[in-house]
Amino acid sequence: MKIVVLLSAGAHPVSSAPVLPRLEAQALRLALALGETTGLHAGPSAAPAADALGHGLGLLTHLATREGDDPIPALVAALKAETPDLVLAGRRGQGGEETGLAPYAVAAALGVTIVADAVALAPGAAPGSLVVEQALPKGARRRLVVRLPALVTVHPGAPAPGAYAYGVARRGRVDTIWGVAGSAAEPNPIAVEERPYRPRPKLMRSAPGTGSAAERLAAATGGMASSGANVLVQPTPDEAARAILEHLRRIGVLAPAVANKPAA
Repeated sequence: MKIVVLLSAGAHPVSSAPVLPRLEAQALRLALALGETTGLHAGPSAAPAADALGHGLGLLTHLATREGDDPIPALVAALKAETPDLVLAGRRGQGGEETGLAPYAVAAALGVTIVADAVALAPGAAPGSLVVEQALPKGARRRLVVRLPALVTVHPGAPAPGAYAYGVARRGRVDTIWGVAGSAAEPNPIAVEERPYRPRPKLMRSAPGTGSAAERLAAATGGMASSGANVLVQPTPDEAARAILEHLRRIGVLAPAVANKPAA
């Protein structure tokens, strides 16, 4: 199986130093377990993706483009020429715009199936097929059988990246070629409207069927039932002690006060 992993220009969230995005390192681990794997990066420099060599990647193809150029045309042209069986990518970048649209744009240009949020991959029983375990909301999993060629994005729940080894990185190779020139990335044409922050209303929970009306209302709104207590501002010690005892008796911690009976 011929596999290509798409690598992007990641940035560390604190230092902004060039770094291999974690999702792409996880995709690389899944790819190396399946078969022959190469990396593909389009951009002005190969430095942001070079860390992939230390995670076991033997060959990184760098498609040199100008600063600010759209990398999609270069990636699509290289993939059409190489015709891999499987293309892996992270579901979003790290440190940039992080829109997550690049894998979908590449899949649409290649005319191949795209499967999102994979956590495990295995060869299918039928030739030219792949078994994908897909992550679903609330921890659920779904197993799909995909006909190759296909593009698969990796979920954060996939196995952790392999350890980085300096000696392995030294043995890896970076081939730089000129990529297909793309137009400069245009700003988002969608008009954006800024509004003052407004707290969102709380979601209503399912109210229990038992209890008082105040308790059911408190359970539904996520609040606390009103206890009828007053706020005392700078009370005297006697007033504060009296209010505390009254509250403890009201919630059932202390027994109710017993009225003194008149002497016979």
